[in-house]
Amino acid sequence: MSPRDVAIFQLNEHRLCMNFGDFHKAVEDALGRPVWSHEFANPTYLLDEIYGNLPCPTMEDIINLIPKDKRIIIMGEEEEQK
Repeated sequence: MSPRDVAIFQLNEHRLCMNFGDFHKAVEDALGRPVWSHEFANPTYLLDEIYGNLPCPTMEDIINLIPKDKRIIIMGEEEEQK
């Protein structure tokens, strides 16, 4: 199966049918971008992106999927000096 087919199959399944690492890689290959673990909490968004119904999210969109009270932002030295 192609990465797109693997991603679509598994995103439509409620139970994990394969090694998560293989599934994660298939979704990244299908979307052509890094996919963060918390994005798997809402497979509908990933499916909509694969089907072309949603544009690729920005980093801000991806971060906003995490509830505000659960976010931890680590700033590098350059950011701390500003």
